Amino acid sequence: MTLHPPRDGVGGRIAASTDAGAPVLPVPYLQGRVTMQQVAAEAGVSISTVSKVINGRYGVSAETVGHVTRVIDRLGYEASLVARSLRNHRTNVIGVLVMDFEPFSTEVLKGVADAIHGSGYELIAYSAGGHVEAHVGWERRSLSRLMGSLIDGAVLVTPTVTDVQADGRVVAVDPHTGPSGLPSVAADNLQGARLGVEHLLALGHTRIGMITGRSDLLSAQQREQGYREALAAAGVQVDESLVRCGDFEAEPAREAARDLLARSDPPTAIFAANDLSALETLAVAAELGLDVPHDLSVVGFDNIPESALADPPLTTVQQPIRRMGEEATRMLLTLISGDDLARPHRTLDTSVVVRASAVAPRGAR
Repeated sequence: MTLHPPRDGVGGRIAASTDAGAPVLPVPYLQGRVTMQQVAAEAGVSISTVSKVINGRYGVSAETVGHVTRVIDRLGYEASLVARSLRNHRTNVIGVLVMDFEPFSTEVLKGVADAIHGSGYELIAYSAGGHVEAHVGWERRSLSRLMGSLIDGAVLVTPTVTDVQADGRVVAVDPHTGPSGLPSVAADNLQGARLGVEHLLALGHTRIGMITGRSDLLSAQQREQGYREALAAAGVQVDESLVRCGDFEAEPAREAARDLLARSDPPTAIFAANDLSALETLAVAAELGLDVPHDLSVVGFDNIPESALADPPLTTVQQPIRRMGEEATRMLLTLISGDDLARPHRTLDTSVVVRASAVAPRGAR
């Protein structure tokens, strides 16, 4: 194969031919973003013709459309999202806005990707970064940066506020304060917590501690409520000394677990408000020389992928996180299309996934 150097001018390329003389299609030799001018020069047509092809307008022969399209594909031309939105009042891009990328939000993101597959929409994932405590209201700032010119609508993951004003459509996943003016998707946290604690009670545990989530989140409040209701329904009085706050984060959860397990009278089981806290509890138990599940049973909440890989595999309450992302995105696409939602607030069922981290306490075996 013989390679020829780049030609001068816009749309430079490396042309190639085989030793047998059969031509090989040119390949791009371009620096930076490909422009419409470069496409026109490469195709040997006017810029207005390229514009007509890109926008599907009349006045261009089928042969020319095919030729220009092949050049566009070869060069990798893509109109900017801003230009596309100004031209069509639509970018065909949706955004997923999160405070940070952690197990819950990444599972939601997978569900969003499932929902847009084959829809013609593209996806932007945007993280505000940092801790929510220092960034309450991040949703407003993020939406103002992205909405209108970059995205047609957004899925907000665990937003701190829902009184947001946006130029496009917005759906919330697990909003901090529960259902509001925004369409939303959440899991049945109260039901899930009851099921998780009832599982421990059925195994024979009565001394059950809890590592709670963030006190300002409705989901955390409902999970603690479910813990208390399950114990009360079984006639077991809540021992307040066995309730510790883990904030849904690794370090506070680790400290909470250490407080509970270092006691002279530790609980025989711990119900953690999320899997991250449960996994930290397993780590602390191992550091203290406790055998899980024989010395301590642990149940989490979420069923993130890491829970099945834990040692031992974690019994947990399954929150259909991925499906929540998919459901929220389907709702968003419905709104973007101009249709109304039959149910603007949706609550999905939870269930217990039994693995190896919880068994009957020693005295009950």
